[in-house]
Order: sequence, then structure tokens, then C-alpha cells
Amino acid sequence: MNFLRPIYDWTLALAAHPKAVWLLALVAFAESSFFPIPPDVMLIPMIIAAPRRAFLLAGVATAASVAGGLFGYFIGAQLFGIAGQPLLAFYGGEEAFAKFSALYGEWGAWIVLAGGFTPLPFKVITIASGVTGLNIGTFLIASIVGRGARFFLVALLLWKFGPFIKTMIDRWFGPLSLIALALLIGGFAVLKLI
Repeated sequence: MNFLRPIYDWTLALAAHPKAVWLLALVAFAESSFFPIPPDVMLIPMIIAAPRRAFLLAGVATAASVAGGLFGYFIGAQLFGIAGQPLLAFYGGEEAFAKFSALYGEWGAWIVLAGGFTPLPFKVITIASGVTGLNIGTFLIASIVGRGARFFLVALLLWKFGPFIKTMIDRWFGPLSLIALALLIGGFAVLKLI
């Protein structure tokens, strides 16, 4: 995983750039509706590089992610046949989506909350929420709580233990990269099993 090291170093350097926050917002927005890479890839190095901005960055990631979630909801509600179905096919989520939709009647708010906090691909959840017509207020509250808890927990841990965590990342970058990749792949795998 040494090939990822330059990307990590570049992301740390990018954290000082005046437009870095906007890029974080763009990635967080896109990930909630169509982009496969989670914003944590940017958020974590940005907080490590600038721990004083930890909670601001978590707030930006949360707000942009929830806004992107609304776009995903719109894709599901209004554009499912045109954009949503091909997007699910691209990510191989059609079968999981059918099973997932059946659960929404009873568990929709909890699914959104869990999806916002866990490594499950949030875009599938936002689109499913729109397709199934989950109450938009319920969707928003669950998204804010789930995504906020995830990003603010990361911010709190990095703010509190940042120097130690940075030392551990620097020292164990390869194995930690493998773990992060496994979690990302695991999120997609869990959706296939549901």
C-alpha cells in the first residue's frame, strides 16, 4: 500500500489550501448520492493537519453530506428509472436494493440512521429512501443524526488524540490502508447480503 502514501501526504498538504474545505464539501455531497469514495478519506488527513478546525470540518462534511443525501433522495424519487436504476446497476446493488426496499416500510428511519454512521454506501440508502417515499422529514433528521455522529466522532477523536493518531498512521500506514479498504469493500458486501 506504499502507492497510497503520496496521496495521503498530498491530502495533508491540501488541508492548508484555502479551497480545501470546498473540496471536502464537494466530495461529501457527491458521496451521498453517486460517488464511491467516502469523505473520511479527506476529512481525516485534513483534521490531522489542522486539529483546531476539526469541528468546523466535521460540520462541513455533515452539511454537505446531508445535502448530497437530499440529491440522492431526489434521484430515487424523481429520476429512478432514468438515473437511479442505472446507478444501482453500475454498483451492482439491484438485488440488495429490492430486499432493502421491502424493509423501508417499517425500518426506514433506522436504516438511514445506521447507513449514515456505518461504512455502508450511503448513496444506496439515500436513493432507496426516495424510491420508497420515506417521509422527507424523517429522512432529514436521521441523516443529520447519522452523518453528524459519524463525522463529529471522527473529529472528536482526532482533536483529542490527533498527535498520537498521526504518529500511528505514519508508522502503520500500509496496514491501516488495508483495513480502510477492507471496510469500504465490506460495506458494499453487506449490502449484497441484505
